[in-house]
Amino acid sequence: MILASVISVPQLIVFMVSVVIIAIGGVGLLTARYPVHAALFLVMTLFGVAILFIEEGAEFLAAVQVVVYAGAVVVLFLFVIMLLGVDREEIASFAGDTVRVGLAGAGVVLILAELFIVATGAWATGAHSTAGKLSAGSNIGVLARSVFTTYLLPFELTAALLVIAVVGAVILSRRMGAETAILGQSPVGPVQEVEQ
Repeated sequence: MILASVISVPQLIVFMVSVVIIAIGGVGLLTARYPVHAALFLVMTLFGVAILFIEEGAEFLAAVQVVVYAGAVVVLFLFVIMLLGVDREEIASFAGDTVRVGLAGAGVVLILAELFIVATGAWATGAHSTAGKLSAGSNIGVLARSVFTTYLLPFELTAALLVIAVVGAVILSRRMGAETAILGQSPVGPVQEVEQ
C-alpha cells in the first residue's frame, strides 16, 4: 500500500478525524438555521483546521488559528450578531432552502473542479521568501520580525479596520434601536400594552 509507506497509521487517524470535524462544521455552517449556531459551527471548522496545522508541524499557525480566528474573530461575529439582534428567527429565516441547496451545489462543483486541477496540474512553488530564510528550528522569530518591521503598516491598518468595523456596528445598532423606540416598537417586536 503506497499510503502506508508515506504516512503512519496514527497520523492517518488524526487526519481522518480532523477531516470529519471540518466537514461536519462546514455542512453545519451552511445549513444552520440561526446565525449563532452557524458561528459555532465555524468555530468547529477552525478547530479542525488547527488540528491539521499541528499534524503538519506548524504549531504556531495552529495557535494563531485558535486564538485569533476561533477566539477573537468568531467572538466578534457573535458580538455583532447579538448586538444587532440578528439571532431572532424571523430575521434569520431569510435564506430559504433553495439558496442553501444552490450554495451546497456550487460548493460541490468547486470542490470537484479543484480536485481536477490538482490531479492534472503541475505544482507551482511561488516566489522566493522576501521576509528571510527559514531556519531549521522555529520560524516564530522570523515571522515576528517580518510582521513588525516589513509588514508593520498593513498589520496596523488591519487592526484599525477591525476597530472601525466594531464601532460602526455599535453605531448602527444604536441608531436602529432609537428608530424602533420612536416608532413605539422594541427591537424584538411590537410593544404590547400591559393592562393594569
